[in-house]
Amino acid sequence: MNNQRSIAYFSMEIGLEASIPTYSGGLGVLAGDTIRAAADLNVPMVAVTLLHRKGYFYQRLDANGWQREEPVEWVVEDFLEEMPQRTSVTLEGRTVQLRSWRYEVNGVGGFKVPVYFLDTDLPENSEWDRTLTHFLYGGDQYYRLCQEVILGIGGVRMLRALGYKNIERFHMNEGHASLLTLELLDEEAKKAGGKSITQEDIEAVRAKCVFTTHTPVPAGHDKFPLKLVDQVLGRREVFDMKEIFCCDDLLNMTYLALNLSHYINGVAKKHAEVSKLMFAGYTIDAITNGVHIATWAAKPFQELYDRYIPGWRQDNFSLRYALSIPKQEIWEAHTRAKKRLIFYVNRETNIGMDVDVLTIGFARRATLYKRGDLLFQDIERLKSISLKAGLFQVIYAGKAHPQDQGGKELIRRIFQAKEALRRDVKVVYLENYDMELGKMMTSGVDLWLNTPQPPLEASGTSGMKAAINGIPSLSVLDGWWIEGYIEGITGWSIGENGRGMGESGDRSQDASSLYDKLERVIIPLFYHDRDRFLDVMRHSIALNGSFFNTHRMMQEYVLKAYFR
Repeated sequence: MNNQRSIAYFSMEIGLEASIPTYSGGLGVLAGDTIRAAADLNVPMVAVTLLHRKGYFYQRLDANGWQREEPVEWVVEDFLEEMPQRTSVTLEGRTVQLRSWRYEVNGVGGFKVPVYFLDTDLPENSEWDRTLTHFLYGGDQYYRLCQEVILGIGGVRMLRALGYKNIERFHMNEGHASLLTLELLDEEAKKAGGKSITQEDIEAVRAKCVFTTHTPVPAGHDKFPLKLVDQVLGRREVFDMKEIFCCDDLLNMTYLALNLSHYINGVAKKHAEVSKLMFAGYTIDAITNGVHIATWAAKPFQELYDRYIPGWRQDNFSLRYALSIPKQEIWEAHTRAKKRLIFYVNRETNIGMDVDVLTIGFARRATLYKRGDLLFQDIERLKSISLKAGLFQVIYAGKAHPQDQGGKELIRRIFQAKEALRRDVKVVYLENYDMELGKMMTSGVDLWLNTPQPPLEASGTSGMKAAINGIPSLSVLDGWWIEGYIEGITGWSIGENGRGMGESGDRSQDASSLYDKLERVIIPLFYHDRDRFLDVMRHSIALNGSFFNTHRMMQEYVLKAYFR
């Protein structure tokens, strides 16, 4: 069976279920959805990630909105099966032993995709080495480089130990795993009987590798000083082959993946254009992200689709027939999902939100470029809209990275706005955003808000999850929304399209556009023309839900990257 697996998918984080807290946000959740789609479509894939025993932290917000982090305790054995095989990597000249834990993702037709979690927490390793797979995006550069050696080099070695000998393609989901190319180069050199890496070895490895870049934000591209690389890896090849491994005298994980992949893609059409400007000279295609519909459709909508579109789990494109579902039944399904969310919010926060009031949702990783506080640019204008156009309430969620002070400040500013609006607009910020809460929010609000600073939103997938639950988006034209929006049909745009690299997006103009759409279009539609609002809900499902899914995305990878 192992020899029949021909695609190896590597990701630093994979979101499989809320109870396995080994993901921080979009990248990991996308990885989980990708694997689920591969299982549904019988794609012969195996996936590799790190265990993250301490989870991606438990978030506590104090009364002022300041975030505190605590480790998440989860019992690995309750979810994963330990594998008997062992392998090792060398760090600073010492041997670090690795084991793996297996999780199986079951497709809709019974096909299984195994996911292996790498773990260094073994008694034969030193206390320090045992912690190397504990924390997602934790520690300093030294810790991160050690983790990336374990993921890339250790991941390939573990697959070989597990019996996966005939893998044709190695897919790097972002640059964290790109040291796998070094292990593949070693394998090729050994196969050829040579001691040093040749151009033929490079070409052979390039033919095997696929790379997906996910962000135009510099912090998303790992770079390590060569002195640190020499200390940890001790590999002269990195210095001898600088044109492959290095950029500006740093080991640049993105450039390493770019140089050693036969197929490279961004995650939306706009993002591919931005990536071509960032990485001049490389051929970069676009495969727009998607979401796994059967995972993110709320139960009331699953039941609705089962009644009207049988087979939708196997054929996501058939959601286009949602246009024939009676509007009243869409509203009833939506109301059930909304009641569940509002009940949860009121139970957790005692804020007293009303199920009949227009509810806006915003849930993203809390970081500055996502501009979660754009809605509060003009508090007085918001009060006026609530008074004159109609009541609305807002639900927020999202974690800031422990080292992202700007992101933490952003949450605090939302708390201040919440207090300033207390008498006019109910605003709540929910703690511990995870897959479960994400599903509840993207199915339970009436409008999905997204306000990134263009062109920094590579794709975004939360609005796609909303769409499959009939929730239209009000979003800045960036990432996937450039492809998904039809004004007044699938949702509404904020600001203007087509800003170039380096242009930040005018906050006040974007806020003004947001307020105008709310006051003059969306709120009147919601309260006074429900039939027309339901048209937008149906088109969100039929046009966006049927296309922006991981079944379509996986079919593109198969045709363009895996088997060509």
